[in-house]
Amino acid sequence: MRKSTFFILCLEGAVLSFNVAASAALVPSVAKDFALSPFLAGKIVWFYMLPYGVSALFYGPLVRAFDAKKVELFCLFFFSCANLLAALSRDINTLFFARAMMGVFGASVIPLALILIGEHVEAVKRGEFVGLFFGATFVASLLGLILSGMLHWRLIFLIPGVSGFILMLAMYLFLPSFRQDASGSKVDYLKALRDKGVLTIFTYIFLISLLYHGVQQWLAVYFFKEFALSQFLISTLITLTSLSGIFGEVLGGKLADSLGRAKTIDIGIVMMVVSVSLLMLHFPYLALVILMVIWGMGWTFNHAGLSTLLTDLPKEFLNEAASLNSSVRFISGGLGAALGGVVMQRSFALGFTVFGACLIGLLIFSRSLEE
Repeated sequence: MRKSTFFILCLEGAVLSFNVAASAALVPSVAKDFALSPFLAGKIVWFYMLPYGVSALFYGPLVRAFDAKKVELFCLFFFSCANLLAALSRDINTLFFARAMMGVFGASVIPLALILIGEHVEAVKRGEFVGLFFGATFVASLLGLILSGMLHWRLIFLIPGVSGFILMLAMYLFLPSFRQDASGSKVDYLKALRDKGVLTIFTYIFLISLLYHGVQQWLAVYFFKEFALSQFLISTLITLTSLSGIFGEVLGGKLADSLGRAKTIDIGIVMMVVSVSLLMLHFPYLALVILMVIWGMGWTFNHAGLSTLLTDLPKEFLNEAASLNSSVRFISGGLGAALGGVVMQRSFALGFTVFGACLIGLLIFSRSLEE
């Protein structure tokens, strides 16, 4: 894969990711602006994730039937428009609609990146490329989170809206055509899932994404309600999950190549269990800082190991696996965010206990990934 092509893919991933994590941190501010409950405003998270998850299933077939460059230009245009609509929204329903459109058109980016890495990078280096790509997305997510504590929430949507239109020009001029990779639109998800290895991986991905987002998407509300922190301090804590995630993705990708995919996945789970178990104990702010770093590193170790494992699947399942990865992660993540809202409304301690216990259960289930 040419460096310029990979660089443009990383930039596109960065535009996509700029306000993904920031949106959860902004829930208290959005709720205040529209005079709503934070649990109602929190729907902006899964109004993005669920449409993203469903739409991702269509991009595997599309990049086989059409030039992936044209697909990406089309999707980036409407993704940018959706961000501008969110920035200008005057009521919560318009913001919900804009978030849904972001999910529909943003879902094209990660499947294409994984497909191209799987097809054009040799196996011994795929973990490094996967780590670098997702590291770029975490850098953008980090920047969005930092700015979310300083800027009005509308600007957090305006920035990727404008950036997307600028990136479209660079993609048009410098991204090569992938027409030669198009080989028909047939993608058989059922056939892929009938393979025991594929089914096991995606069952695991569904569960880990459900549990992670069940906690992650409500951390801002937890810090707001239980600690009465300001938007700046809340955004700082959530920012740390992305800051640590940058190193976690890159280091996790390298560990996946050297230590092994499954061991890297398990290291991530152990770190997540430790952080979520201690989170409910109402430690002082400095301890919360450390826990957010551990949580972010744990998630990205797990993510890098799983993403690299996907690129090792037989090429006959590569397009299916790339689309299913985004689809399963975001559908289950959206469900996890919704489920987390229900449980956390009852008690944050209950929520952390339930999700932490389920994460421990995944350590046992992860043994099947090695088979």
